[in-house]
Amino acid sequence: MKIVKKPWGYEKWFAVAEKYVGKILFIKKGRRLSKQYHKVKHETIYTFKGRYIMELAKGKKLMKQGSVIVIPPKRIHRMYAKFCDVMLIEVSTPQVKDVVRLEDDYGR
Repeated sequence: MKIVKKPWGYEKWFAVAEKYVGKILFIKKGRRLSKQYHKVKHETIYTFKGRYIMELAKGKKLMKQGSVIVIPPKRIHRMYAKFCDVMLIEVSTPQVKDVVRLEDDYGR
């Protein structure tokens, strides 16, 4: 397994294949990811533990344990662990470097 440290927590890559990638994302309480979109990458995100705010171009959604959201290409999104530490399971297409950052708390 590959672990990628991030300023908001870490990613644990448990599957890397020709047509998909599986990751566990751990987001520390109070941290958020970049406001971003992907040109090609398609993601499905399952909330394994915790509650967080999914910020979308047209509003916000409270995501609770057991919830699922699909992020198709070009959909602006940002995850914010406002309430507690959060653990997510992400399965996506393999374009792991396909990130267009619009805003970032960490200067990336």
